[in-house]
Amino acid sequence: MQASTVNSLLNTPLGFAVFFLGLWCTICFLISFVGGWFTLSRHFKKDSEPFGETKSVGPFFYAVYTRFWSNYGSVIRMTAADDALYLSVLFLFRVGHPPLRIPWNEIEFGRTRFLFRRYVVLTLGSKERIPMRISERMARNLGIQSRVTSLTPQI
Repeated sequence: MQASTVNSLLNTPLGFAVFFLGLWCTICFLISFVGGWFTLSRHFKKDSEPFGETKSVGPFFYAVYTRFWSNYGSVIRMTAADDALYLSVLFLFRVGHPPLRIPWNEIEFGRTRFLFRRYVVLTLGSKERIPMRISERMARNLGIQSRVTSLTPQI
């Protein structure tokens, strides 16, 4: 295709919509790959509903960072149940981010500080070892703060 043909396709509403959708999907997949969600989804795809007592937080007003400080703040919903930790992202960002179910025995807990803020670190997957940093407020609201209280800070 010549450059003028590509430009004329992008100038149409349908052409722009297709371009934007393709770009959106590519960026979502890239974030999933870099942040570690893709790696986790290969082993921890959600296959059941939460069991027992549940506490949910999100998706808005919480700081959540994964590998390489990929920011999932305001797009992630976390549910702590008796059997596992359930993670999902808002529908608009779901491309490359299937809902996850991570059993508690596959999660290590720790603490860290970054720029005067304290975070609870959830290392997800015994083989995958994907770090997820969440605010202490989020950990408290999920009811997992007690799992972390005896741990020393990680830096």
